[in-house]
Amino acid sequence: MPVLIQVRDAHKAYGDQVLLDGAEVSLTDDVKVGFIGRNGAGKSTFLRALLGDEELEKGEVIHHPSLRIGYLRQHDPFKPDESALDFLMRDSGQPDWKCGEVAGQFELKGAYLEGPVKALSGGWQTRVKLAALLLHDPNMLMLDEPTNFLDLRTQILLEHFLRDFGKAALIVSHDRAFLKATCTQTLELSRGKLTMFSGKIDAFLEYREERREHDRRVNSTVIAKQKQLERFIEKNRASAATASQARSKAKQLEKLQTTEIEVDEPTVYIRAPKVEPRSGTALRCEGLAIGYPATKDLPEHVIADTIALEIEHGQRIAIVGDNGQGKTTLLRTLVHSLEPLAGSMKWGHNIEIGTYAQHVYTSLDERQTVIEHLEYNSDSNLVRQDLLAMAGALLFRDEHIQKKVKVLSGGERARLCMASLLLGTANVLVLDEPGNHLDVETVEALATALDSYKGTVIFTSHDRHFVRRVATHVVEVRDGRVKLYFGNYDSYLESVEGEIDEGERERSGTAAGGKSAGKTSVGDYRKEKQDQRKTEKEIKNLEKKIARLDDERKKLDTKMSTETNPDEAMKLHTRIEELRVEIEEAEAKWLELSGYE
Repeated sequence: MPVLIQVRDAHKAYGDQVLLDGAEVSLTDDVKVGFIGRNGAGKSTFLRALLGDEELEKGEVIHHPSLRIGYLRQHDPFKPDESALDFLMRDSGQPDWKCGEVAGQFELKGAYLEGPVKALSGGWQTRVKLAALLLHDPNMLMLDEPTNFLDLRTQILLEHFLRDFGKAALIVSHDRAFLKATCTQTLELSRGKLTMFSGKIDAFLEYREERREHDRRVNSTVIAKQKQLERFIEKNRASAATASQARSKAKQLEKLQTTEIEVDEPTVYIRAPKVEPRSGTALRCEGLAIGYPATKDLPEHVIADTIALEIEHGQRIAIVGDNGQGKTTLLRTLVHSLEPLAGSMKWGHNIEIGTYAQHVYTSLDERQTVIEHLEYNSDSNLVRQDLLAMAGALLFRDEHIQKKVKVLSGGERARLCMASLLLGTANVLVLDEPGNHLDVETVEALATALDSYKGTVIFTSHDRHFVRRVATHVVEVRDGRVKLYFGNYDSYLESVEGEIDEGERERSGTAAGGKSAGKTSVGDYRKEKQDQRKTEKEIKNLEKKIARLDDERKKLDTKMSTETNPDEAMKLHTRIEELRVEIEEAEAKWLELSGYE
């Protein structure tokens, strides 16, 4: 297995910030590596050094003679009025049939392939760039945050592309689910050093925490021993009879050293607004149409209509769907940033909505400082220490809390908006891509906070790990319709995966020149019958499971009515709620398999 890139004793700093301090690593053929590290650690600088676009102060980067790097460009490489097909042919020098064949792997066809590429969304443009990479036949890919602004379907297509790409890759990403699906090894940049781990990211993070916990235990033992020796020395050094022993103990003390525990950032803790739990309907939509009203230059544009939706207090609703389907338009309508085009939308009584979205965090009062904004928008019952803790969790520490809003970057404004929202009193949170501009640890802390929040959450996110952690229900926006998805987020992921797999099978069949789309082989027929029998068996097992769980719930309900011990009553209540959730999930799966979606 040849070494494609070797880095030796690399040093790089910007002012007082050391990014690379004797960093060393070897990247070999056929291995996909997930590259992680805190924001500002120097990951992008290191990639530029590998590409030869950044000079090291010391050290060297050695390329194998056969190395062909494919780098996912962040800038716009397209010409005005150029189609995706024109770009692919110009960029690669390959004929149209070859470009079209590769583009098909990313579902680029029809108007997406032959229309103006600049008219495509950012996600579709990324698909075009990925097709261009593949046409150059690289043996190492370098991808810097490739999932930024990609919808779920494009993320999965990218995963499938990388899974089938039989050569090396180095991928920078904060998306754990994506790295877990694509990379077999993990590279961390921390404090200028590179650490290669022969395993996936979850195993690495577990190993790293175990190592730190081991160091903490060793340090505790060392500190206790140091104190014991110090007491002995202090007690005995003045006595002639014991002075030699004290000197011996002093030598032992000099040898005892604690281990520096590397922690990238202070532990992040985020609190959600403290609100009273409520029951009943929080939001009801009937015959709702969303979109943009007519202007003197443009006709009315309906994104989705005939929307019938009911959301209960305490639910955490994930709004899912491809980019351009209308997820953000729906959220903006729900918070009255856009007026409905038709139908009715009614919030429940005493609802206070807190909004996190681009149209909010780009319009903050620029005259205020960070701390002034938090003081003005937070719960009046909170003390200053609460504000400082939340500000610190979202990377506003020390002198940064005195910065004026007008000098903050877009990402800093977004984090400030999130901080003030979480310090407020809203009992409904409407969040559009809340994980953007946050690192892995902070996203995890936000998910934990929302999981314990007693109010209602309606949100969009392309981070599958975050959605899986937070969502209790899924609403899909697709093809002009908005509907509650009968199943959990994992079943939604499975359905999208299935659609993509089916498209890939169709393309493979067409490319192989085998059967036409309208014909079914004997093998296909047998497989369909096998799948049908498997589904029927799963439905029967679900029916048995639902009956068993319901029987247990009824028995516990009866026992609960006569229980006098408060502790036992609480245990029964907890188990009954667990059973209720299990029954709902099993029923949703039964509905899905039975075709009642």
